[in-house]
Amino acid sequence: MPESILLDITTVIVLGIGAQWVAWRFRLPSILLLLIAGFLAGPVFGLLSPASLQGDWLFAFVSVSIGIILFEGGLSLRLSELQAVGSAVRNLITIGVLVTWGLGAFFAHIVMGFNVELAILIGAILTVTGPTVVVPLLRHVRPRGRISTVAKWEGITIDPVGAIIAVLVMETLLLIHEPAQSGGHTGLSGAAEHVVIGLGLEVFVALGVSVAATFFLLIILKQRMVPDFLRNPVTLMIVVTAFVVSNVLKEESGLLTTTIMGIALANQPYAPVQRIIEFKENLQVLLIGSLFILLSARLNLGALEFITIESVIFLGLLVILVRPLAVFLSSYGTQLEWEEQAFLAWLAPRGIVAAAVASLFAYQLRNIYPDEVEAVVPTIFFIIVGTVAIYGLTAAPLARWLGIAEPNPEGILFVGAAEWVRHIAAFLHEKGHEVHLVDANADHVHRAQDAGLPARRANALSETVLDDLDLSSTGRLLITIPNDEVASLTALHFSEVFETTDIYQLAAQHESRHSKQGEMPKHLRGRPLFGETTSYAEIEDHFDQGGTIRAFDLQEDGGLFDDGEKEYYTYDDLQEQTGDISVFPLFIERDGELVIVSEESNFSLRQGDTLIAMVGAGERVHLVEGGDSSVFFFNEPEGEASTASSASNQPVEDPPGSNPT
Repeated sequence: MPESILLDITTVIVLGIGAQWVAWRFRLPSILLLLIAGFLAGPVFGLLSPASLQGDWLFAFVSVSIGIILFEGGLSLRLSELQAVGSAVRNLITIGVLVTWGLGAFFAHIVMGFNVELAILIGAILTVTGPTVVVPLLRHVRPRGRISTVAKWEGITIDPVGAIIAVLVMETLLLIHEPAQSGGHTGLSGAAEHVVIGLGLEVFVALGVSVAATFFLLIILKQRMVPDFLRNPVTLMIVVTAFVVSNVLKEESGLLTTTIMGIALANQPYAPVQRIIEFKENLQVLLIGSLFILLSARLNLGALEFITIESVIFLGLLVILVRPLAVFLSSYGTQLEWEEQAFLAWLAPRGIVAAAVASLFAYQLRNIYPDEVEAVVPTIFFIIVGTVAIYGLTAAPLARWLGIAEPNPEGILFVGAAEWVRHIAAFLHEKGHEVHLVDANADHVHRAQDAGLPARRANALSETVLDDLDLSSTGRLLITIPNDEVASLTALHFSEVFETTDIYQLAAQHESRHSKQGEMPKHLRGRPLFGETTSYAEIEDHFDQGGTIRAFDLQEDGGLFDDGEKEYYTYDDLQEQTGDISVFPLFIERDGELVIVSEESNFSLRQGDTLIAMVGAGERVHLVEGGDSSVFFFNEPEGEASTASSASNQPVEDPPGSNPT
């Protein structure tokens, strides 16, 4: 028995994490793969026995896990964001919920054939979307502007709202059919009274417990009453305790309690919470994977008989009619553009809360509706799979078609805006590449803005910087600051948004990467920027001595390499050609895309490429016009006069057709 239990636990963890990795690797909706993996592991292949997953322990685990997930979601919400989108969010979690609930219940009765009572319950369950599906989808799509904020707020706050409505509906059904539980109030009048009182108690209990728990947690964190290694465990302990206490006082109020705690903790100025956020994000990955595997494994093959043509029609109505109508009615009177409304109308994937609530309610209502309740869970799971598949596979193309997301974000974010960095950014900006600069130095930011560059003053290590910056069109991060430790921390901080392959870090000194004393572990830094042998101090020194930024064509005749014998040229070829002249390769323009020079072993120049480099002071350089852009020779041909300055500390003269900054 112990061995079989250990095998089940291992199977859940392996499938939960493995499915999410496969989803990341092939850019598929992770929840879709999790549901499929759980169904295959449960009723299809029997790796997890559906019979062993029917106990009350599962629902207790699911309930606590959802509370933790909503707490983590609340930690990502900033109240300052509501200044621009507050009315839209408010309408979506009120008007939008009512429209979805009403129409969902109507079609569940008309199309699916559920009785009115169960149809109302199903409509309430389907009002929730959830951060477990919305946030990963937004991270994949990366829509521009406020639309991402609206979707994030709706996805996180609608979970407790929808869950509370569903709980009140279920309790009402129990009171109608089991009058003895109403304490003397029977029938519809008692049920209506229960709903009104219950809703007030839900909010009252959630607010009271969340305020008390948050205040207690802040005292512990601010007064440093626990060591650093216990901060996350203590936080988790208090969150779980608050969730359970709230649920004991009023059933299912714990979801609202933990959500409010997360929002309050994220917006208070008294104690840092970044480590808590990172811990909860890692825990969330494990919990989401485990929950979807467990819940989908509970199904049996007989559930497939409930998936009929009516189920497909019901799904289509929810996607094509119910969600768009809810969004457009909620958007009336707000500042949302029609493109933003259209994207929101195509963004309502159902997630773990819908799955958990449906499974729990079916378990509790099986004695009241023995013939119909068996169809509730398969129907909800079909809606989850269908909406995740539809929205997950089509949201990104739709966002690009609407013009609110870039198909492949190629913009560059410079962290650091020193003078030489501003010159490079201005050069790229003039050539049509999107650039953004962030610096904590107000003077650097003002000078960048005066030069027409989009720059913002911000601390790259701030807890709110990732939420404050619009990174929808930014695909690469270039860290150009003269401090290796801060640069490495910045690389780690921004790894929440950027892939590690798109984070580049310039070493402060040559020794930062090449001496034992200054060696920075690879997992604590970004990819080498402008080559492994290039450093911040070296580039800054050559720039101060008159180095300039130039673009050079690589052509077969009269170009950067005048022999034209090779298919491509390496970093060594460039160094051999330049000799003693200081040349720092920065970027390569290739087929309309901008390639960042990083590892020297991967450096290659091909016919038709344009090299963007910093040319420092050195021996005589001959620059001549070549077509529409400049090309240069490092060895001056006989009989031609030099057009470049020979002074080592003077900038190279601008040739005809060149494009200096």
